[in-house]
Amino acid sequence: MSGESNDWSGERVLVVGLRMTGSAVARSFLSRGAEVIVVEERPGALGYAELRDELLAAGAQIIESSEESEWRSLVAGVDLVVPSPGVPPSHAVMIAALNQGVPVRGDIDLAVGESSVPVVAVTGTNGKTTVTTLIAAMLEANGVRAGAAGNIGWAVMDAQQRAFDVLVVEVSSFQLHSTTETFSPSVSVLLNIAEDHTDWHGSFGEYSQDKARVFRRQGPGDLLVYNSDDPIVASLATEAPGRTLSFSIDPSATSGYRIHRGELVTPDGDRIARISDLPLQAPHDLANALAASAAALNSGANIESVHAALLSFARLHHRAEPIGENQGVAFINDSKATNPHATITAVGGYESCVLIAGGRNKGIDLSILRPLSKKLRGVVAIGECAAEIEAAFEGATPTRVATTMKDAVRFAAEMSKPGDVVLLSPACASFDWYQSYEERGDSFVSEVEAFIAGDGQ
Repeated sequence: MSGESNDWSGERVLVVGLRMTGSAVARSFLSRGAEVIVVEERPGALGYAELRDELLAAGAQIIESSEESEWRSLVAGVDLVVPSPGVPPSHAVMIAALNQGVPVRGDIDLAVGESSVPVVAVTGTNGKTTVTTLIAAMLEANGVRAGAAGNIGWAVMDAQQRAFDVLVVEVSSFQLHSTTETFSPSVSVLLNIAEDHTDWHGSFGEYSQDKARVFRRQGPGDLLVYNSDDPIVASLATEAPGRTLSFSIDPSATSGYRIHRGELVTPDGDRIARISDLPLQAPHDLANALAASAAALNSGANIESVHAALLSFARLHHRAEPIGENQGVAFINDSKATNPHATITAVGGYESCVLIAGGRNKGIDLSILRPLSKKLRGVVAIGECAAEIEAAFEGATPTRVATTMKDAVRFAAEMSKPGDVVLLSPACASFDWYQSYEERGDSFVSEVEAFIAGDGQ
């Protein structure tokens, strides 16, 4: 292999998965002279044909399916395996690479290792996209060319080739799993850790350790921004090899980025913004604002640009997104809530809800949702794990099962009363009914709009 060299002539690279990430990785290696083989096990997704044709024209070999027995021979003939995010450690290609001693590296590992500009890496169970977007906006408000990349915006391998001053990268636990010693961001941000993706990682402990890889290879001069209100995060932060900086929304906090007398403040007590001026003021919104401020102010932003970005920031799609109102009932799209922790946070922001929840469980005990009953007028269970949702609320909250999103909206509206919120916050993945949480959210929005247009009929 050629290490971090730009010359990959004579090397063979196996890319697993052809979506945004896989195509960016393939293009990057093709441009540097490598022979690239791309395997896509699920061809036919929207936009796939265009990506396939582009890479074929550039000289890549495309294999549109692969039997488990074929992975060993494929891996044996390459110098590097680059799995797309979501390819689990139990996948045949990962096992074959491990057994045959073929290096496995993810896209963020490659890009960060080769980056000539500072990298801010953001991870956590929830809030990653919001904080990544906020940091980039804060930097841009000060004239810093910041590229938001990773799970949002640019594919990180594409962003790394652009003329950015700073890369702000959203990093999932899947991506962190495949990092090596080259993954050393200048600033890392660890927002929170709650049970998620247990089916993929094998255990909560493994999931937590993969999250901690965001800072494991940092140097003494690098910075970890961490949530001191999260006991798991705070414990892991003691192991950071570089500098650390905390943020907290606990009223008793006296250090780090915190809240003081109704204001977000720096460790020195300098005001960042009045909470009353912010468009988003829920507790998790304030935590996100503090985390982003800490990272941005240590990456090229100033107080003025941070303040301006916070005051103009709008809630992202599919994240507690107001859709409309009918007969005094508000409809909220929180489809991005793909784990119970996110749903618990979402429900906590309202006085009385009818919750639409369910989908494909990720190996998590959904009974942890049961304490939400005190805020729920009812629950509509959907998707593969509808029975698990029912069981979680049995005897505590009235529950109905819907087999379509249209029925889910109708049932939830029927269970609600004026002043309530109908909240889609599934606590589960979307892949039983939909290709993505975005598609699920769009389906909910369409059904709500049709319901309201029909005057609740």
